[in-house]
Amino acid sequence: MNYRWILGAALLAVGTGAALGAPAKDAAPSVLVTLTALHQGSLARTVSAYGVVQPGAAGQRTVMAPASQTVGAVYVRAGEAVAAGAPLLRLVPSPETAAAYAQARSAQRVAQQLATRTQQMFAQHLATAQQLADAQKAAGDARATLAALDAQGANGPTVLRAPFRAIVLRLSAAPGALVSAGTPLLALARPEALVLKVGVTPAQAALIQSGESASIAVLGQAQPIAGRVEQRGAMIDPASGLVPVQIGVPANRLLPGQAAEATITVGRTQGYVVPHAALLADDQGAPYVVQAKGGAARKVPVRVLGTHGDQDVIAGAGLDAGQPLVLSGNYQLDDGMHLRVAAQGAAK
Repeated sequence: MNYRWILGAALLAVGTGAALGAPAKDAAPSVLVTLTALHQGSLARTVSAYGVVQPGAAGQRTVMAPASQTVGAVYVRAGEAVAAGAPLLRLVPSPETAAAYAQARSAQRVAQQLATRTQQMFAQHLATAQQLADAQKAAGDARATLAALDAQGANGPTVLRAPFRAIVLRLSAAPGALVSAGTPLLALARPEALVLKVGVTPAQAALIQSGESASIAVLGQAQPIAGRVEQRGAMIDPASGLVPVQIGVPANRLLPGQAAEATITVGRTQGYVVPHAALLADDQGAPYVVQAKGGAARKVPVRVLGTHGDQDVIAGAGLDAGQPLVLSGNYQLDDGMHLRVAAQGAAK
């Protein structure tokens, strides 16, 4: 009798333990996730372009030969930085210029002597007022011609000096070369008047306006440089097929010839601002996000309006600002799956 009772109790215990240890067949799966709030905002809308630092048109100066002269000496090289007033070239009058100066000086001396003699004769009533006026005009014209040749350096060797602190961009003269009046000898640029010249597509150019801010990233420099759009071209450059855009840069920060990338801010995009990790794509490539509704997952199709850095601006008719957005673990979720929150901000 006692043995039967003990055996029955043992079988009951085994059966109960098996029932408690077995998982429920209808238990719903859950995924461990982190959540973040969904909120409205805006991100900068940008256009990126690559280009090269060059002297701006307003900061360039071409030094030309003032008269027909011979290059006696060259004191600078292309690419060299020179101080204001530094010697650039030494020019010597050519034989033709020297002869023209000698003739002008002789003509001025003769014209002055004639004017003086005519003045004396007029005082003695031996010359008319018209004759005196003609002689004085001739003397004045001769002085002006001589002064012009003096200004051109025809009276002797001339040293051309830098009109401002500059970088020598190009050097077109060599010692011994005979140059005529107006021949370009060298090109100078102000180092504080450099610009970044980039090219953009016509569609991008339509978004850019003068005065918009730009961030300039230079190879080898950790911190970007702030710039501003000075000019946007109105036609396509036939050499590149792009529209040129000129961006002003801070003084003494870059060198001519440096390559850089400019990110131009052309406006802001409004919508829901979400971390890029929250954005997923379905089998057809359509973007969507997952929101938490009552502790369960809810997939919401969205449109991506813009991207900046590691954030996106999205919009969608099904988005609910009162429901948190799923970040980590979202790729494992289907509609209706239960969520286990691993971070603060539990699902509502």
